[in-house]
Formats: sequence, structure tokens, C-alpha cells
Amino acid sequence: MDFLHSAMNQHVKGKHLSFEERVIIQTRLKDGCSIRAIARELGCSASKISYEVRRGTVSLYHGKQKRYKADQGQSVYQINRCHCGRKSAFLKTAGRLTFVPTVV
Repeated sequence: MDFLHSAMNQHVKGKHLSFEERVIIQTRLKDGCSIRAIARELGCSASKISYEVRRGTVSLYHGKQKRYKADQGQSVYQINRCHCGRKSAFLKTAGRLTFVPTVV
């Protein structure tokens, strides 16, 4: 058992991946581990790891090589997280509202 695995908490099913877990994914992929082995280590499904690898993969060397980067995966996750959730009814009608000056 290495330091990263022993120092962090176990992954809870149904929860989002943390940045530390994304770093583990990046290092294990660099070491040549399979997606299923990484999923077993983190305690989540292989499809979750597969989606994360697809989300965080960047093109290097003018598109000749593709590699997973943990910081790219985290930034895409945060952008997508901003767009989720219920939208306010006020925000839907805000475009139709116009400013009416009051007379003093």
C-alpha cells in the first residue's frame, strides 16, 4: 500500500471524485494500470473512471498524443458543476424585465 492510498479516505459510492482521486487516476494511468484496476483501488465503478478519463484527456504535441491530466479533469468538472441544479424562475424572466425609472 502506498502513501496516497493509505493517507486518503475511502471513496463513498454515489459521491463525486476529489482532486486527490483524480491525481491517483493520472499516476496509475501513467504507470500502465487498467481502468478496472484503478476503479477497484478507488472503490468506484469502471464506467465512472472511464468517463473521468474521457473528460480530462488533453491533446499534447500538436494532437499526436493524448494524456489524462488531473487538473484538466477538475476544471472541466467545476465548469459542468456550475451549470447543474435548478434554475431560478427570476433568472428565466430577467431577460424580459426592463428598467422603469421612478419619478421623484
